[in-house]
Amino acid sequence: MKILIQNGRVMDPATGRDEMADVAVAAGRIIAIGQVGSDFHPNRVIDAGGCVVAPGLVDLAVRLREPGQEHAGMLESEMGAAVAGGVTSLVCPPDTDPVLDEPGLVDMLKFRAEKLHLARVFPLGALTRGLKGEVLTEMAELTESGCIGFGQAEVPIVNTQVLQRALQYAATFGYTVWLRPQDHWLGQGVAASGPLATRLGLSGVPAAAETIALHTLFELMRAVSSKASRARVHLCRISSAAGLELVRQAKAEGLPVTCDVSVHNLLLTDVDIGYYDSRLRLQPPVRQQRDREALRAGLADGTIDALVSDHNPVDADAKILPFAEAEPGATAVELLLGLALRWAQQDGLGLMQALTVITSGPQAVLGGSLGTLQASVGRLVVGGVADICVFNADSPWVVTPQALRSQGKHTPFGDQELPSQVRATLVGGQLAHLADGVATQPATHA
Repeated sequence: MKILIQNGRVMDPATGRDEMADVAVAAGRIIAIGQVGSDFHPNRVIDAGGCVVAPGLVDLAVRLREPGQEHAGMLESEMGAAVAGGVTSLVCPPDTDPVLDEPGLVDMLKFRAEKLHLARVFPLGALTRGLKGEVLTEMAELTESGCIGFGQAEVPIVNTQVLQRALQYAATFGYTVWLRPQDHWLGQGVAASGPLATRLGLSGVPAAAETIALHTLFELMRAVSSKASRARVHLCRISSAAGLELVRQAKAEGLPVTCDVSVHNLLLTDVDIGYYDSRLRLQPPVRQQRDREALRAGLADGTIDALVSDHNPVDADAKILPFAEAEPGATAVELLLGLALRWAQQDGLGLMQALTVITSGPQAVLGGSLGTLQASVGRLVVGGVADICVFNADSPWVVTPQALRSQGKHTPFGDQELPSQVRATLVGGQLAHLADGVATQPATHA
């Protein structure tokens, strides 16, 4: 399939490109940006007039709910939601059912995902068998099956000796460990500790649950190996100002650490819980305004490497329960672009910076975990993969939960207006999503 995208504003944070240009695609790759040769005869022409042509978005936290939790979401519905939101590459945590701790399970997930020809799926393997925090998995075999790193999802490792061994093993073979920093015992609550949780009678999760886990992890990183061979660690969904400051210090020290923040912690606070709104039952919980402002500043100055949707579709029956009993999670992958632009607009930042944290930023986190060709995801480069998002940055739309492609319909941003609409999404040079009303033309040449 040969596709020509015409009349768009081409923006690529990785290269700093920002210009009006055409983009030519053939055989799954970008073959030209700007001047397209007269000998290029596309099968389809997409008119991107008034739109931005950007790299496909890269989301580091998307639960597909398959295998094992098909009542909440399926690969087809959740990957369809991803491409509808311009997300062309996503990282899937290992807490499926069964857990992704065996090569056969990873092979099956990747095979099912590839058959759909939608977004690229990069699975995380379980760091320990069954995520029980006791015995390390066969990381080498899981890597051969396609795992790009190893994590525990929401399950902290209580035994620090096991965590130390995991870091040592990962450092030896160059694997990246993905962890959400939360102390097992202090993280048992359902809302952020503070006046609102106290007033509502909800059990609290203090910021210390995050900082204690970070202190422990950083000390182990310093102790397990030499400075030149420390394990790379990606911290998932930092949620507090205090935790962010520890990350900033660790980076200044030279520890090989990256981190991300979810759209919920970036844009919401505990006040939004209102009168026990279970759509705000999230992990990690949204915190106070001072935490939110610190996270927004950290994302702007580069301390936080990526913005993630933390997409976690939840079945309706599990969300209509009382707040403390409701299952944590929210649908968000389809909203990632609009929420990134909302953050940038509210903080007076440019469109390029908004795109950075959802394209080249997360791509840099994945780094050497990707194959040679896949290393160009999150970028627009001649010869690279043709993963492209075409969107109108000046076309507001109202989030209607029932209209979302995801099987999960619960989001704290329901009925709110977002500033942009995705018009078309290409994955590997194939048209994975085309919005209604987008002008396309069949080719006049074969």
